[in-house]
Amino acid sequence: MKNNIPFFFLIVLLLFLSCSSDDSNNTNNDNTDNPPVNSSADISSIVSMFDNIDGVSYVIEDDFIEFTTNGVPNHTSPYWGESHPMYEAYNGTNPDFNLNPNLISSQNIVFRIPRRPEEAEVKEATRLGPIGISVNGVVFFNQYAGPDNQPLTDEINSFDQFAGHPTGGSLYHYHIEPLFLTNTLGRSSFLGLLADGFPVYGPEENNVMVTSDDLDEYHGHTHTTTDFPDGIYHYHITLDDPYINGNGYFGTPGNISQ
Repeated sequence: MKNNIPFFFLIVLLLFLSCSSDDSNNTNNDNTDNPPVNSSADISSIVSMFDNIDGVSYVIEDDFIEFTTNGVPNHTSPYWGESHPMYEAYNGTNPDFNLNPNLISSQNIVFRIPRRPEEAEVKEATRLGPIGISVNGVVFFNQYAGPDNQPLTDEINSFDQFAGHPTGGSLYHYHIEPLFLTNTLGRSSFLGLLADGFPVYGPEENNVMVTSDDLDEYHGHTHTTTDFPDGIYHYHITLDDPYINGNGYFGTPGNISQ
């Protein structure tokens, strides 16, 4: 009996060490596979991207950032009208391009956007009209044409060489990839914010094209980015429908007035 006791304790000790080693390994694997992501990043860290843009201003408050934009593009377009110094005839790649009868004019659009965006418990559908602001002050629209949420199939033919066009009220806007911005900043760059405060990025990530199949139903996903090293939910513009946004805002949108 005395000879069996040390052997028994040896077995217990080996089992304890084995379990401790397994627990340690599991913890390390969890940290590697699931890096911590900040659930409420402060987007004021990125608003300097809107600096020095004519017609765009912002005020940072405790809980919101208020952007004011005149909505006019900082690039050429046939929609400026032939007498305007920024006029340029259509020179894009769409053989079916058809100029709509509207011209660009200055607006007064105010976005009051959450400074620390968080996922909404109840998701809200995007509306027709402005749903976000790009880094050159042009507003984003969703994937539908007015007035009855029609597909963009026909309306796309009126998009200029930089993929924008004006409404009947002369509000210039982007429904799809803003080509002036992605050509200038790069296709994986930060391009703007939706009204819920979550950022919008271009159609590439790590030099790989992003499609809607890579994203959730709201057209985004969560991980670290160059601008948000602690991680943030963000949208991607894609070449396929719904282009900028899916079945609504991921977060709670702030107020938009015009």
